[in-house]
Amino acid sequence: MSGREGLPRKAVILARGLGTRMRARDETAALAPEQAAAADRGAKAMIPLGGGPFLDYVLSAVADAGFTEVCLVVAPEHEAMQQRYTREVVPRRLHLTFAVQREPRGTADAVLAAAAFVGEDAFLVLNGDNYYPPAVLAALRETPAPAMVGFSRAGLVRDGQIPPERIARYALLDVNPDGLLRRIVEKPDEETARALGDAPVSMNCWLLTPAIVDACRRVAPSPRGELELPSAVQLAIDTMGVHVHVLPADASVLDLSHRADVATVAARLEDVRVAL
Repeated sequence: MSGREGLPRKAVILARGLGTRMRARDETAALAPEQAAAADRGAKAMIPLGGGPFLDYVLSAVADAGFTEVCLVVAPEHEAMQQRYTREVVPRRLHLTFAVQREPRGTADAVLAAAAFVGEDAFLVLNGDNYYPPAVLAALRETPAPAMVGFSRAGLVRDGQIPPERIARYALLDVNPDGLLRRIVEKPDEETARALGDAPVSMNCWLLTPAIVDACRRVAPSPRGELELPSAVQLAIDTMGVHVHVLPADASVLDLSHRADVATVAARLEDVRVAL
C-alpha cells in the first residue's frame, strides 16, 4: 500500500553491515567510552551521539520525509538494536519491523531479507550508517519509482563531512538526457571519472519496486561472492526493461564509516531534533 496521494510509505534500512572500518583502531579519534564500545562491535548505527544513537537520527529523517513503515535489516546478533526500538523507545511516527539477514551476503541479499515486508509496494532503501537530508528523501518519495538520488560531488564536498578522497571512490552514475540511469560505475578510476565529467554520485539512496526485488533474486554473485544491489539494478535495466529515474540533489550526506567520523557527524547533528 501507499500513503498520501498514493506516495510510498515503506522504507528498508540496511543495518546489518560488519562495520570493519569502524572497528579499526584510530588513536586520533577521541571517543567517549560508550562510543568506543559500539565502535569495537562495529555497531555503527548504534553509536551514541548527543540525542541518542545515530540510527535515531536516520529514522527521524525518514519519518520527516513522510514514510511511516520501516523494516530494519539486522544481523542475528543485533539484539541491542531490536531492544532499543521495542523496549527502550517505542516510535510513534513509525511502525518498525525487523528482518534478519543471516549472513553478510551483500546489499541485494539484504533487500531480499525484507521481501515479505515490501510485498508489492514501492519502497525506500538506504544505508543505516548514512544520514540523508529529509528534504531529499521527501523529493525521492515523489519521484516515479524505481528511482535513486544522484548527489553532486560539489554538494557532498561543500556541505558534508566526507573527505573528498573518499567521495572519489564512490560509484558514479551515467545518466541519459532524459534523466534515466544508463549504468552504475563502481569504484571509478581517474580516467573513467574524467570521462564522466560531473556525473552524480550514488550514496545508495533508492526508491525501488518489486521488479528490482525480482532482479535481486536473479543477480549473480560478485567476485567477492556477494549479491550487490547496484548489480541487481543494472540487471533490471539491461534485461528486464526497467527504467530508473535519477533525482539530482545538490546536498550533503553524513557518513559514519570510521571512528574519525564520529565527532564531525555529532557536530553536524547537534541541532537536529529527533522525533520518532
